[in-house]
Amino acid sequence: MPQQPDAAPGAGPQNSESGGALAIKLAIELGPLLVFFAANAAAGIYAATACFMAVTVVALAVAWWRYHKLPMMLLVSAVVVFVFGTLTLYLHDETFIKLKPTIVYLAFAAFLGGGLLLKKPVLELLLGSVFNLTEPGWRKLTARWALFFIAMAVLNELVWRNVSTDAWVSFKAFGFLPLTFLFALSQMPLMQRYSDAPADKDTGTNA
Repeated sequence: MPQQPDAAPGAGPQNSESGGALAIKLAIELGPLLVFFAANAAAGIYAATACFMAVTVVALAVAWWRYHKLPMMLLVSAVVVFVFGTLTLYLHDETFIKLKPTIVYLAFAAFLGGGLLLKKPVLELLLGSVFNLTEPGWRKLTARWALFFIAMAVLNELVWRNVSTDAWVSFKAFGFLPLTFLFALSQMPLMQRYSDAPADKDTGTNA
């Protein structure tokens, strides 16, 4: 019983620190997208594209300041944003910025697929410090994410070619993210099934 009060004070700061880290991570990953959506609603697609590019630079700077490295997905997305955003503004053609998600998703799919062909599951290199899966588990998870990214690329093509620009921006901001989150959740059974958790060392002593 005396240990319970001692544990409680430490819980507050730790949770606060974790919450702050999560807030920064979400701001880095979602900030440019939300600014893109807000700027499009206020001033149109071309102003939104310029804001998207500017806030992406800020996100890269914050990520480097906070983690001393650049997340791969953010870096790839930033490169495509700058190339296709510049084309959008220079040629005054919104088609280029609409193609950006397609290119990014296909790049991720190719990256993951290439790793599988080389028998080096890329997800294991990226997430191996967080999740502990068997080799077949990493291969299956990598293959599923590669197929998911291809499906998302096809979906983006279907959406931007068949709806208005404002509707596409809304779907980009509030459609792709929930779909990605739901897909990630749907992979939990596979990750549990192929978990490579170490055996309990106390089992032998308790027998």
